[in-house]
Amino acid sequence: MLADKRILLIIGGGIAAFKSLDLIRRLRDEGASVTPVLTSAAEEFVTPLSASALAAQKVYRDLFDLTDEAEMGHIELSRAADLLVVAPATADLMAKMAHGHANDLASTLLMATDKPVLIAPAMNVRMWEHPATQRNLETLKSDNVLVVGPDNGNMACGEFGPGRMAEVPDIVRAVDAALSDGPLTGKHVIVTSGPTHEPIDPVRYIANRSSGAQGTALAAALRDLGARVSFVTGPATVPPPAGVDVIAVETAAQMAEAVGRAHPADAAIFAAAVADWRVENASRSKMKKDGSGKAPALEFAENEDILAGVSAMGAGRPGLVVGFAAETDDVVAHASAKRLRKGCDWIVANDVSPATGIMGGTENRIVLISDDGAEEWPRLPKDEVARRLARRIADAIGGA
Repeated sequence: MLADKRILLIIGGGIAAFKSLDLIRRLRDEGASVTPVLTSAAEEFVTPLSASALAAQKVYRDLFDLTDEAEMGHIELSRAADLLVVAPATADLMAKMAHGHANDLASTLLMATDKPVLIAPAMNVRMWEHPATQRNLETLKSDNVLVVGPDNGNMACGEFGPGRMAEVPDIVRAVDAALSDGPLTGKHVIVTSGPTHEPIDPVRYIANRSSGAQGTALAAALRDLGARVSFVTGPATVPPPAGVDVIAVETAAQMAEAVGRAHPADAAIFAAAVADWRVENASRSKMKKDGSGKAPALEFAENEDILAGVSAMGAGRPGLVVGFAAETDDVVAHASAKRLRKGCDWIVANDVSPATGIMGGTENRIVLISDDGAEEWPRLPKDEVARRLARRIADAIGGA
């Protein structure tokens, strides 16, 4: 619940601005007060009257409103709120934020604030994927700006891909997480999840059966305890949670690079089922049968060991490094040996043999292995495993 929380909502100019009206209503339903700020472009899509009526507050539009500026109204606006939310955050607004521009009310508020900022990007897929937008996104993340979305989907322009503004319930959850005062508030946690895909040729790859469900649930549970979560995910079948920084990758090499960029962190949780090997002689074009009856010879090379690398970082190593071990026999023995070999603090082990139904299923039964020994947990829904594990992580690093 957001009772008595004050939200300054900056509405950018884009077709997704219509969702911001519903966002105002949902935030107020949660108990928050919402003060809308409209850019001049936003007024092409929503009216000040509609935003004001839904918020039951004055709408701010002009930096040079003499009545407000006589007492430095833009400074007061930017600091009276508990959280600034930019929805939709257009490519233009993101660029202004990243480069420190302050030539209208919205950008000036964002420059003058001393409160946390959450953005919900929304734009055409090509604009989102443009290198300039991605550079700006990385700059904003490094400035501790929180990000929710964007989602994949059909665009108003007729294209399909990433760029749709996150759905309103997801933004509300991200707002709630941003304002939570949980035990992990102020902590940064990296979580990897899902499988990796190692290409054989442009249409074939080597993978595993991981759905990403446990890693996704864990990222959400850590978010709910107040952590800022960098969620590095392979091509999972389970969608990523709202309110976390989603970094989508495909291969183990890409995952290693993304984890490296996400540091520093207070904890790193490696729930992804990373491929041990990649195809070294992957073909640049689709392989064809030649009628000989012989399969092409694939040459394998070991992938970088991400868990071992982070465990051995030395300076800058996260205070807690947790690995996962999916085993099919002698679970505790193999997982215990893995923990020592990798140098991590904890191993979360489970039996993924086909009879258990755990890999790809909705439940999990884990053994938590640490210096204190092996602690067996009962079989539980993966969401509950995530909540219990997140609380253990909070106990380990929350007061650090």
